[in-house]
Amino acid sequence: MASQLSQQYAFRAQKSMGLVGGTPTYMPIEGFVVPDVPARTYHYSPDGRLFAYALPTVVRIFLAEGAQLLQELSVPNIIELKFSPRGTYLSTWERPVKLEDGAQHKNLRVFSASTGEELISFTQKSQENWDLQYTMSESHAIRLVAQEIQVYRPAEWGKGIADKLRVEGASMVSLSPGLNPSVAVFVAEKKGAPAVVKIYGLSTLSGAPTCSKTFYKADRAQIKWNDLGTQALVLTQTEVDNSNMSYYGETGMYLLSAAGNFDCRVTLDKEGPIHDVSWSPNSKEFGVVYGYMPAKTTLFDQRVRTLHDFGSSPHNFISFNPQGRLVALAGFGNLAGKIDIFDRRTLTKICTIDAPNTSYCEWSPCGRFILTATLSPRLRVDNGIKIWHCTSGLMHVQLVDELYQASWRPTPLDQAPPFGATIPAAPQPSISVLTAALTAKPVTPKAAGAYRPPGARGLATPAIFKREDEGGAPRMPTGSGSATPPRGYNRSPNPPGSMGHANGGTPSNGNGHYQNGNGGRRHVPGAAPKTPSTAPVPGAEGGEKKPKKKGKKKEKGTGEAGSGAATPTGEASVRPSIDVTVVGTQTPGQSSVPPTPGAESLDPVAKKVRNLNKKLKAIDELKEKANRGERLEATQLKKMEGEAEIRKELSSLGITA
Repeated sequence: MASQLSQQYAFRAQKSMGLVGGTPTYMPIEGFVVPDVPARTYHYSPDGRLFAYALPTVVRIFLAEGAQLLQELSVPNIIELKFSPRGTYLSTWERPVKLEDGAQHKNLRVFSASTGEELISFTQKSQENWDLQYTMSESHAIRLVAQEIQVYRPAEWGKGIADKLRVEGASMVSLSPGLNPSVAVFVAEKKGAPAVVKIYGLSTLSGAPTCSKTFYKADRAQIKWNDLGTQALVLTQTEVDNSNMSYYGETGMYLLSAAGNFDCRVTLDKEGPIHDVSWSPNSKEFGVVYGYMPAKTTLFDQRVRTLHDFGSSPHNFISFNPQGRLVALAGFGNLAGKIDIFDRRTLTKICTIDAPNTSYCEWSPCGRFILTATLSPRLRVDNGIKIWHCTSGLMHVQLVDELYQASWRPTPLDQAPPFGATIPAAPQPSISVLTAALTAKPVTPKAAGAYRPPGARGLATPAIFKREDEGGAPRMPTGSGSATPPRGYNRSPNPPGSMGHANGGTPSNGNGHYQNGNGGRRHVPGAAPKTPSTAPVPGAEGGEKKPKKKGKKKEKGTGEAGSGAATPTGEASVRPSIDVTVVGTQTPGQSSVPPTPGAESLDPVAKKVRNLNKKLKAIDELKEKANRGERLEATQLKKMEGEAEIRKELSSLGITA
């Protein structure tokens, strides 16, 4: 049976299209004729037996093995097409148009793949979820029409609707795989009423639902069934994130059992969106990638118990190979394109594949190879297909201009070669790998890792500039609605803990300046505590004192700190003796040029203490530079040697440094 379906992949580009054989030769399939005009789409049947593509005027159906033409359907303007699970029926969709006679346009058609006969047609306005959903045996097919689930029997299309169920507010329906299919219906949150997912048995559609779950924060949902059809993961999402933490809205996830004996919310231990979720082919476990970057990946069992934590890494994609033996974790889109391959049995990393600019990634049916493609219009340069072995070896390269679509030919698991107990060795790569290496442009290697400003580079990189997976502090919500992580430093002129430190101050004027609770003044280290001066201020009653050249004030400014001007009552203004005005906190009517900070009012002892503390602070900064391994000049080393004398002098003044 395995020899009947060979490895194969298809691709579609602006000016070309093709079927290509698999390992080891990767040669084009003989007999396949490339169409003269660009194809709009293509599709393999789920069993891998048939292949079809749509041209502007015709749809052609082929046997995938050997590319033998079976049927040619004269239906123009087809945008989408899809086979039923066994390849018996082919559905096509075209954009709805207004007909001249005013009748509804039947733009969704179902054809027999073997005879080309049109069996039934419907009106389907939306391109999203346009196709009918079939059971695995093709005994039933369903579609959602205006909040009504309609059930058909494909063997009796002419008899019309076989069964139906109306669910008020239904916006999405999903049919499970498996021998006993179920129907899951999603009703979005509306006008304060919670969202709900209801699961019905297909054979008992008119009866009560077997499972029902209500929850909030769900404007739309994705329903992912396991391969047995016994459980479903419901991934919910809102249009708007009320906390302003995410541009794409809030996400949540729930696990529901079709039998109704288990349902719960999947609780995740890291804040952020859910990037991807995937069931294992054994239907007993699933993996979730979630949280702000670097995202966390966790493996859960069918009762939402944690099986393994893969840690935090820049990933947003997870996929099991068809045999469930290997797990691929990758970061695509705006991430670097690294693919980490893990062995599910030992939960150890096998290799890392570097596949930048990847738009599409898929395991081969045999579970040994990974196909990655760079597609247009996501990227219009370096379009092409690369095939990798699961041990990181590059097997095949095909560069294609303006590549739109690429995929493996599906193969049932029982017809694919067995994977084996050990990881298979990589075969010999095709000649295209060597050709691509010789013609590739030399790429200048870039430094790996996150960008850091020059001041944060070196041996002693602060934790604020490190990613979480590099040992940095974990991301914490700021509580202000901003997605920017809080900084571990600030530029406030106040000491920590005082009013106005960091974001604790209050605006002092309409210009957005912040006061620190001391009238815009800062604390001077080593200075005596501020006390109101009771001695008369020179110049309070006599003539005006001439301002110094540096830091002139405007004469009309009244009540300014440190001005020494008389008040309207003739009394001298009271101000602390050792506070200085900070640049940028002037009040209306005050000059933008600050005065010399209170130099005329400090006593000689306070001045000396202030100067000595400045020297100690400079010495501490030099020590920090020396600890970081920076080279110091001779004058700086000499300054550090005088630390003991400075502290001794402070002690003689009665000050403890």
